[in-house]
Amino acid sequence: MAVPVYRSLDDAVRACSDKGYFIKQVSIEMAASIDAEEEGLNAMCSTGVVRTPEIYCKGTDPGRCIAFLITEMIDSRQPDSESLSVLGRNFAMMHLCDAENFVQGGKYGFLHDNYIGASVQINTPKDSWIDFFRECRLKPQFRMAEKAFDSRATKDILKLMDRLDDLLIEPEHPSLLHGDMWGGNHLIDRNGEPVLIDPAAYVGHSEADLAMTEMFSPFPRAFYDGYYEVLPMKNGYSDRRDIYNLYHTLNHYNIFGGSYLMSALRIIRRFTG
Repeated sequence: MAVPVYRSLDDAVRACSDKGYFIKQVSIEMAASIDAEEEGLNAMCSTGVVRTPEIYCKGTDPGRCIAFLITEMIDSRQPDSESLSVLGRNFAMMHLCDAENFVQGGKYGFLHDNYIGASVQINTPKDSWIDFFRECRLKPQFRMAEKAFDSRATKDILKLMDRLDDLLIEPEHPSLLHGDMWGGNHLIDRNGEPVLIDPAAYVGHSEADLAMTEMFSPFPRAFYDGYYEVLPMKNGYSDRRDIYNLYHTLNHYNIFGGSYLMSALRIIRRFTG
């Protein structure tokens, strides 16, 4: 779903002047992240089971040294139990949709590499979910953080990577994932309809997406009631959840530093001690 491309933010704003719009700006060096966000939003929207903001246009403004994406402005309100339950059901239904068109040359990955926050997210296609998670999720993050690990931690990391085949499971089917589903990346519009924003989309195991909803502070119970009504929890998920969130913990360390390193080490040692 191609959108108009502008070389001036002013021209783009004038083109959207009769609409309620939201402008996302990044440095021009991160212009590729705008294309990635458009691709992720379009992928989720194309499933027909979740709502995303309509994309009006995008572009770069060399004079301002920015890249931009202009989308529909969502007039949001506070969620209630019903809207959160709908969010959970819709999220699960997206995970059940056919994801074959979103990856080529394998079952897991995505059409292009994209971004998780400010980090490049590798989406090289693989036929095995566990291989994909090892090679395209954990290994790149460990490489970026390698100077932070002493010899003991490095041994534990290698042990964890070798054990992933025993710790994780292959999904029943590949799922399109939002990829960065923390509490700030969904809205509830004035009609009570959930809207997903800011994806780091790829095709993977639905549990990895669900795990992210519990990383900082779990979503309200109504969300999980709605989700499990459509897609019941598998045995052992609570252990796998922490391994999936190791990816995001490492990414936060690589971007922000600080206590995320100790959080990552605790997860690693839990499964290698």
